[in-house]
Amino acid sequence: MSPPIEDAITVLLVEPNPGDARLFSESFEDANIASRIHTVTGGEAALDFVHQRGEHVDSPRPDMILLDFQLPDVDGADVLSELKSAEALRSIPVIVMTSSATEEDIARSYDLHANAYVQKPVEPDEFIELGRSFENFWLTFVRLPGE
Repeated sequence: MSPPIEDAITVLLVEPNPGDARLFSESFEDANIASRIHTVTGGEAALDFVHQRGEHVDSPRPDMILLDFQLPDVDGADVLSELKSAEALRSIPVIVMTSSATEEDIARSYDLHANAYVQKPVEPDEFIELGRSFENFWLTFVRLPGE
């Protein structure tokens, strides 16, 4: 069961593909996850969002970040590295969600302190299942900072 809307989690989705971003958002809706999803398409925008710079000066602090490693500007690994090296940001769970399944990318993600690595679904119904699994694990069993 999802939290009441006043307890909605704030999610920063860093996803360059508009179709995948839509599927992620819809999977959260289908799973009845009370969330406020903010989507940016690149690494620089993600860093601006979390540091509240530029057009993101009034952005909320995300409770969780879903990060694609394959970004058009800044490498996703560099974004993850900066997030986990900044004392004010390192407690935010970062889930790497990317199409790559290489051992190198998986190991690199965990070496940079990703909280999880998930291979991005291919089919729309797999996105829905991912949303349900996400809700069951991250929002039911895991205690996030600030709870």
